[in-house]
Amino acid sequence: MDFKRYQTESRKTWSLVHTDHSIVYPTLGLVNEAGEVAGKIKKVFRDKEGVISDADRAALKSELGDVLWYLTQICTELDLSLEEVAEQNIEKLFDRLERGVIRGDGDIR
Repeated sequence: MDFKRYQTESRKTWSLVHTDHSIVYPTLGLVNEAGEVAGKIKKVFRDKEGVISDADRAALKSELGDVLWYLTQICTELDLSLEEVAEQNIEKLFDRLERGVIRGDGDIR
C-alpha cells in the first residue's frame, strides 16, 4: 500500500470528536509535560552517559512541577484529591507486591 492510498482509506475511519470539556486541556498538558520529562532523560543518556547534572536536575524539577500542576487540575476536574489518588496507588502497588505481580503487563493483575 502506498501512503496516498493509506491516507485516503484511513480517513474513512476518522470522525471529528468534540473536546469542549474542561478535562481535555489539562490532559493534553499532562501528556506534553511528561513528554518533556522523557525527552530530558533521553538526552541525559544519549549525550551524558546517564550522568544527571545539577542543571539537568533543576530542569527536571521544573518539568515535574508542570506535570504535577496538570495532574492536580485533572484530579480537581474529577473531584478527586491527590491524597486519595496516592493512597489508592500505594494500596494497588503493595497488593501487587504481596501477590508477586509487581512486574508484568495489564492494569488489572
